[in-house]
Amino acid sequence: MRISLGSDHGGFQLKEELVLRLERAGMDVMDRGCSGGETVDYPDVASSVCSDLPGAADLGILVCGTGIGMCNTASRFDHIIAALCTNEYMARMAREHNAANVLCLGGRVIGPELAWAIVRTFITSEPLSDDRYIRRRKKVRMTGPSDADALKGGGN
Repeated sequence: MRISLGSDHGGFQLKEELVLRLERAGMDVMDRGCSGGETVDYPDVASSVCSDLPGAADLGILVCGTGIGMCNTASRFDHIIAALCTNEYMARMAREHNAANVLCLGGRVIGPELAWAIVRTFITSEPLSDDRYIRRRKKVRMTGPSDADALKGGGN
């Protein structure tokens, strides 16, 4: 499995730990920065990781101080379903029910052991293929201001 991973300065230490653990687990890791404790704008890193999906990478992992900024930025990309997870259950549900392809973590919120447990769960879980989950995912993709009628049932 190929993982694109990136962080800003707030998530740098956790990202470095995850790179080591992922590589030890046999994953092919694409480290998209940052490369030290220097201040970095999280949208730039999120953009780099999201640009790897799909194609160059199977999944993405983004780490900032809280995970919120990375998750908000990643969610702006049409092909990305980002999930901010703080425990293993959330990671499994994000993959199984929502088909999330980018995991967001808070380097100042969770420690390395919990983060590793969340990452392992995320990368080993698969999206469920039941019709109800597929139907719901399609509704999420089409939801927007102009799609409100379609979501309600489509009347004029």
